[in-house]
Amino acid sequence: MARKRKVIITVAPTGGFAQKSDNPNLPITPDEIAECVEECCRLGASIAAVHVRRDDGAITNDPELYKIVNAKIRERCNIIINNSTGGGMGPEMHIVYPDGNWEMDFEKRLWGTQGGAEMCTLDCQTQTFDIYPDRPPGLMNTSWRRTLQLAQAMKDNGIKPEYEVMDLSHMLVDAQKVIQAGLDKPPYWFDFVLGCDRRFQGALPFTYEILNTLIDYLPENSLYTVAALGPAQLPANIQAILRGGHVRTGLEDNLYFEKGVLASNEMLVERIANMIELMGHQVATPGEAREMLGLKE
Repeated sequence: MARKRKVIITVAPTGGFAQKSDNPNLPITPDEIAECVEECCRLGASIAAVHVRRDDGAITNDPELYKIVNAKIRERCNIIINNSTGGGMGPEMHIVYPDGNWEMDFEKRLWGTQGGAEMCTLDCQTQTFDIYPDRPPGLMNTSWRRTLQLAQAMKDNGIKPEYEVMDLSHMLVDAQKVIQAGLDKPPYWFDFVLGCDRRFQGALPFTYEILNTLIDYLPENSLYTVAALGPAQLPANIQAILRGGHVRTGLEDNLYFEKGVLASNEMLVERIANMIELMGHQVATPGEAREMLGLKE
């Protein structure tokens, strides 16, 4: 039997894509997000991957909104707060050019480091998105210089990066720029994001073989979690547990509990927490997760 260990659960409650019209359980307002995160923490989540929205549901990286949401979360629980520097697919986050081409506004991505979080996502790769059928593909330009700029902003604000990688090169080449520059210290924390390949160029689908390959090439002194989209979420999480990793769940990645049944964040966290216990392990508390990640209490 495998040695019993602590498994970190990340909940991603909102994300930068879905709307309440897709799932009415999606938390949008600061109070909805904070209340949801509090309950998910009670059920076993020790990291909250936070996106913020305007009152109309529009995606934003507004640092003032991050401060409000983070303060409301902190009033309720001791979960680790991980803000997004990706933002999401919303007009406020885009620069649109006269020919109709568009890209994500890098300066607004930097706003995510200003909200008072302990961690932030660092998407260190350059990608194109084919999201909107009536618009040209968009660009997320994260050159190596921009990667270092994001990492420097995190270091200046006492934030630990979470490297969101969708391909092997993102981990072995792009994230290494930050590590080699001394802008992060071990243990390094990677999030393997799988299943975006239908819309994101440079992303991988989820298969057991692909996830095993990513795990096998982890740099020394690294920990990892897995965010797989849609129906891949649960099998990818189970494989991560079997391979010594950690898990991410939530409505950002998957709107359904099972085919035809809409999920809530609480349902998804409770299920994976139960799975961890049934597999002979224990769910990490926020304090234990901080110790594992080298964060200060």
